[in-house]
Amino acid sequence: MKPFFVFRGDDLLLIDNEAARLPEVGEVDDLKPFFLDSRCPDREGFHWAEVSPEAEAPPGMAFVPRRSLWGRLDERLFALSGKVFHLMDWHRTNRYCGRCGSPLSDHPDEKALLCGKCGHVLFPVIAPAVIVAVEREGKLLLGRSPHFPPGRYSVLAGFVETGESLEMTIAREIREEVGIEVCDFTYFGSQPWPFPRSLMLGFRARWKSGDIAIDGREIVDARWFAPEEMPDFPPSFSISRRLIDDFLQRHRNGRGLP
Repeated sequence: MKPFFVFRGDDLLLIDNEAARLPEVGEVDDLKPFFLDSRCPDREGFHWAEVSPEAEAPPGMAFVPRRSLWGRLDERLFALSGKVFHLMDWHRTNRYCGRCGSPLSDHPDEKALLCGKCGHVLFPVIAPAVIVAVEREGKLLLGRSPHFPPGRYSVLAGFVETGESLEMTIAREIREEVGIEVCDFTYFGSQPWPFPRSLMLGFRARWKSGDIAIDGREIVDARWFAPEEMPDFPPSFSISRRLIDDFLQRHRNGRGLP
C-alpha cells in the first residue's frame, strides 16, 4: 500500500502514536467529504489530498504541523512530504490560466498544468534561496530570527532576487541583515525546502570587513561563536545544521576554511 499525504492547510495527517506513520489510502475514507482536491499521479507513485479547514482527524490520527515532522518521520519521508506539499500548494494556487483566465488541467505528458483554451503551460515554481556559513578567525556567524524558538541561532539565509547571481544575493543578504561584507564564497550543497517552495543553496564564506549591525527586522540578534560557545541550533535534516556541523567538524580537526 502507498502512503496517503493528507494536508489541512500546512498540517499533515499522521497516525498519532509513538511510531508515527502516514495513513494508507483506505484509512482516510471518513475524510472524503472534506476533500478540496486529491490526486493519484501514477508516475509519482503517491496519493495526496487537501481537506477543508473544518475537517477533523479520524480517531487515532492527528493533523501535525509540517515543521514538527523532523525526528518523527525518517529523512526520506520528510523530504517526500515536502515534495508532495509543494505540488499540492502549486495546484491550490494555480487553478486558472494567468494569461486568459480559463481553468487549468494536468498536462498529459509533463509535470505541468495546461490551459485548454490558449495552450499556456505552467510548471511548478521553485524559489531559490542562499544559506551561508560565514567564518571569521575561527568563529561562525549565527543569527536569531524573531520566528525561531527561544535561544535558537542559525546561519543566515535569504531569497534570490530578480537579476541577481547567487554571489550577489549572498553579499546583499549578509550586508542587509548584519551589516558586514563577505568574500571567498564556496559552494557547499543544496536542499529542497518546501516552506512552501524553496530550493536552499548552501555556501561557505569569509568575513571581509565591518562590524555586526543587525537589521532588527529579519534578524534580532547576531554574534560570532567559537566552536566551544555554540548556542542551540537547528535539528538534523536541515542544510543549516549541515553547515554548522561542517564548521564544528573542521575545527575539531584543526582545519579552517579551504
